[in-house]
Amino acid sequence: MKANKLLVTIAALGMAFSAWALTLDSAKDQGLVGETANGYLAVVSNAAQVQALIDDINAKRKAKYQQLAKQNGISLSQVELLAGKKAIEKTAKGHYVQVNGSWVKK
Repeated sequence: MKANKLLVTIAALGMAFSAWALTLDSAKDQGLVGETANGYLAVVSNAAQVQALIDDINAKRKAKYQQLAKQNGISLSQVELLAGKKAIEKTAKGHYVQVNGSWVKK
């Protein structure tokens, strides 16, 4: 039951990320950033201009993940892994995801 509620919440969280969609999508389209299995963004190509974007979005994600972990009585790392899996699944074709430490174009 808790897992289902958490998955619904994470899906809603994905919609909340759309507030950053234009800037984030642009960075993804250019191959500058990608999704990781731990639910956070990382730099794909060493581009200093995207680090501020990544830091901002990841801080907001972490705050939300901590809130979800507390609400559902699970660890932060469990939420991060669920969110990472969902983010990778939803990543558009042509964008990067990190698989076993290597960047792969989906």
